[in-house]
Amino acid sequence: MPTTPSPLPPEPEPITADPPGATPRPLLTQSWLDLAFLHWAADPDDVAPLLPAGCVPDTLDGVTYVGLVAFRMHRVGWFRLPGVPYLGSFPETNVRLYSVDSHGRRGVVFRSLDASRLIPVTIGRAAFRLPYLWSKMAVRRDGATLTYTSTRRWPGPRGAHSRITLRIGDRITAPTALEHFLTARWGMHSTLLGRPVHLPNTHPRWPLHRAELLKCDEDLVTAAGLPRPVDEPVSVLYSPGVPVRFGRPARRHG
Repeated sequence: MPTTPSPLPPEPEPITADPPGATPRPLLTQSWLDLAFLHWAADPDDVAPLLPAGCVPDTLDGVTYVGLVAFRMHRVGWFRLPGVPYLGSFPETNVRLYSVDSHGRRGVVFRSLDASRLIPVTIGRAAFRLPYLWSKMAVRRDGATLTYTSTRRWPGPRGAHSRITLRIGDRITAPTALEHFLTARWGMHSTLLGRPVHLPNTHPRWPLHRAELLKCDEDLVTAAGLPRPVDEPVSVLYSPGVPVRFGRPARRHG
């Protein structure tokens, strides 16, 4: 008997640096400050098995990317409550992939999120099932040079580390297609209670600078289950940061 072909997935939403509409009832508020974006090109076939159900690698000209993003989380808060100054402010470094779901929504998938506060790490792992890890971390600035350090404590692999030093360059007035692709992300794909979910976020358009990478010594990418980068990053960017609002998770059907 003839079989009915499966419906084609919808076209992914456009890549744009302009944020979506406001989040009137945010689940979380926070700011991301002093961000270093390092990216390497990756084969979509290497990335696909690491994504949640219902997602495929998002690609630009047939290539996907692995991101190593270091920054300062600032004053995480619940709902409309003021952000917490100490427990809600800490360095973080994440390894992320780029995804698109069956509804065409582009997003990121976190393979690891190293953070220096144990309580937020515990909450992130227990409440959201996110791969948060407790690490000893610091962000230091000397003029236009920033250094981000991280050494993992728990749950492991213990000692997984990164040390990134970059020098901030000129402000970007017209981001390239790749720079839009890597930074204009308005949601996260994950799994919650065994079901795939999309967690939307909104923030102002990124203020971006190109940056010179002075040092990168890390094994967080391989600790996250990805091939070790063999070349220099194809993109190195810096941003002073943005305020962020996360909406409520939406389950993905189909």
